[in-house]
Amino acid sequence: MVIMLALVGLIIIALGSFKFLQISAAMKAGARQGPPPQGVTTTFVSTFKLKSSIQVVGTLNPSQCVTLSAEEDGKVARINFDSGADVLTESILVELDTSVEEAQLQSAQARLELARINLKRVQTLFKESAISEQSLNNAVSEEQAADGDVKAIKGIIARKHISAPFSGRAGIRLVNVGQYLKRGDPVVPLHAMDPMFLDFSVPERYLAELKLGQKVQFSVDVYSKEKFEGEVTAIDPQVSTDTRNFKVQAVISNGEEKLRPGMFARVTIFTGEEREVVAIPGTSINYAPYGNSVYLVEKMQGPAGEYDGAKQQFVSVGSSFGDLIEITQGLAVGQQIVTSGTFKLANGIQLIINNKVIPGAESNPTVDNT
Repeated sequence: MVIMLALVGLIIIALGSFKFLQISAAMKAGARQGPPPQGVTTTFVSTFKLKSSIQVVGTLNPSQCVTLSAEEDGKVARINFDSGADVLTESILVELDTSVEEAQLQSAQARLELARINLKRVQTLFKESAISEQSLNNAVSEEQAADGDVKAIKGIIARKHISAPFSGRAGIRLVNVGQYLKRGDPVVPLHAMDPMFLDFSVPERYLAELKLGQKVQFSVDVYSKEKFEGEVTAIDPQVSTDTRNFKVQAVISNGEEKLRPGMFARVTIFTGEEREVVAIPGTSINYAPYGNSVYLVEKMQGPAGEYDGAKQQFVSVGSSFGDLIEITQGLAVGQQIVTSGTFKLANGIQLIINNKVIPGAESNPTVDNT
C-alpha cells in the first residue's frame, strides 16, 4: 500500500509539473506573439508656409433676388419666357388678359377727347366773356377727371403685364396659360447671377481683424479642386447675442456662372503675414477629451528582433488650412507619423507600412491591394 501510494503521488506530481511547464510555455509564446501587426500609411512631419487665417462656412446668395407675383387679378393670356432662361430688364414675362381694360380704356380716351374739345371751346368763350369763370372751372375739372380715368386704366393694364425689374435668370415658372391669378400669387423667381454675395458669420473675437476690401477665398463641393475669391463689402455692426458672431458679406464675380445661389462654401479669410508652421494631415490626429495625440513610428526591440512600432505622442493643435492642421507643440520636423489606421493602434503595436494604398481624392478611388 505504501509503495502504491508513493507511486500514485509521483504520477500526480509528474503530471502537474508537465501541465505547469506546458501552460508556462504557452503563456510565454503568447507574450512573445502579442497583438497582430497593423497596416498603416505614414508621412514625415514637415513645415509649410501659412498665412494667418480664419476658417468659417458661408452661403452664396444672388446680389438681387425676387419672386415676381401678380399685382392684379386676371387670367394668364401669354407667357413670354422659358423656365431657366436669361431675361433683360423691363422685358414682359407674363401677360394677363386685358380685354375688359382695353375696352374701358377706349371709352375713357373718348371721354377725354370730348372733354378736351369742350375745354378749348369754353376757353374761347371765356376769353370773349361769353361764359362765367365757374363754367371754365367745370370744363377744366371734367378734362382732368377724364385724363385721370385714362391713366388709371393704363396703370391697371401695365400691372397686368408682369415684367422683370432687373436682368437675371428666371427660375421655374409657377403658372400656366389660362390659369386665373389673384393679386399676390407667385409667378416666377428671378435671380441676378453676376455678381453674387457670399454671406458668412465670424466669431466676435476676430472683429478687429476684419475690414472692408479684405480678400476672402472659398471653395464649393461641386468644384472641390478650384478656389474662388471675393472681397469683403459689408460688416454687420451688430454682434448676435445668441451666437456671439457677426455677419460679413463679400462680393463674388460670377461671369462664368459656375456658382449658384444657395451653395455651401468653405471660406478662408487671410488676416496676417505669411509664417512657417509645422503641420500634419488632419487624419493623423486622435481627438480625445484628455488630449489630442498622434502615433509616431519608431524602431522597437521584440523577441523576433527590431521592428517598426507605434508610440503615442500628445500634441497641441493650432489653426487648420485645407486638410492640414498646425501643430504648435509635441512634434519635430522629420518625425514619421501614422496618417491612417490610428484608431486601431496602441503603444508598441507592430506596424506594416504601405504608402502605396493611399487613395486619391476622386469619388470612387481604386486601391492597390498587392
